[in-house]
Amino acid sequence: MRHEQRDMNKSANALARTAYLAAAHTLAQLPADGGREVAFAGRSNAGKSSALNTICNQNALARTSKTPGRTQQLVFFEVMKTKYLVDLPGYGYAKVSKDLRAHWQDFINDYLRSREALCGLVIVMDIRHPLREFDLDMLRYAADRGLPAHCLLTKCDKIGRGPQAQTLLAVRKVLPDLATAQVFSSETKQGIDEARAAVAGWLEV
Repeated sequence: MRHEQRDMNKSANALARTAYLAAAHTLAQLPADGGREVAFAGRSNAGKSSALNTICNQNALARTSKTPGRTQQLVFFEVMKTKYLVDLPGYGYAKVSKDLRAHWQDFINDYLRSREALCGLVIVMDIRHPLREFDLDMLRYAADRGLPAHCLLTKCDKIGRGPQAQTLLAVRKVLPDLATAQVFSSETKQGIDEARAAVAGWLEV
């Protein structure tokens, strides 16, 4: 138990040092494809940026906003040299042109299919509205690549423990191999240790 706690503290300390590195709008702008990366994906307003901030124990690492769709590029955060967290554009409500939306989709598709450093995908879903079309698309991407995925059912503080457990069970029943799920709240920090363990394990920090 003491050894496990020491490992958890080490991982938390590493993630707490995460810092903004770069934002990319095209594949050519991505950092060199080496090391290990964990990408965060989710519908607009699912709490993706808040989850990223909470996992890293920082208040303003990723930009949060009440306006959905603020993340409009692939944003790279460096945990340590050649180990990154990647914030993908939120999907769903952003008021952008059809051309820009199509560009995002092609860009994300190419990134998810071809990025060799990508070692895990965190799929952020509002626990009150899980497994929407985009979420299922992300799970299919992960399954097609043989990539582990971890679903964060966010905003769990908005519903009771019984509905939390029911929703978690329903989501787990339809997950592909290598995919896991948990409940999570950026407000109350419920599930933070489990989420950190998944991300840190993939990054090997």
